[in-house]
Amino acid sequence: MVPDRGVGRRTARPDQRLPRRGRVRKRVDYLAIQGEGRRLAGMHYLLFARPRPDGQPEARFGVTVSRKVGGAVVRNKVKRWVRESCRRMRDDLPAGVDLVFVARPSAAGAGYGPTARELATLARRLRGR
Repeated sequence: MVPDRGVGRRTARPDQRLPRRGRVRKRVDYLAIQGEGRRLAGMHYLLFARPRPDGQPEARFGVTVSRKVGGAVVRNKVKRWVRESCRRMRDDLPAGVDLVFVARPSAAGAGYGPTARELATLARRLRGR
C-alpha cells in the first residue's frame, strides 16, 4: 500500500472556501441577471451584473459555459478557472451585486492566468462605474 503524500485533490482551508451563499444557483436568477443586468465585455468573457434583489451585502457569482466553448472536459476546466479566480478576488468584487460570467469560445485557449486577469479587469470596470 502506498502512503498518501498529499498528492491529488487539495482542498482549500475553510476560510478560503467559496460558500454556497456566494454563488448564483437557480436558473431564474441566471435569467434575471442576464436579462436585466449591466453587460461588460472582455476578450474571452462577458460579465452581467445587477444589484441583489434581497439587499444582502455579499456579492454572488455564477458561471455559464456553453457547448460552443468545447466538450465537457474543456467546459469544466473553464468553469474551474473562473470559480478559482472569483474565489481569490472575492474581496475585490463589488458588494451587493449578483454577477454572471459567460465564457466565449475563445476562453478555452486562455488558461488560468489570462482568465484571472480579465475577470479582475472586468470587476474593476464594474466598480468604477
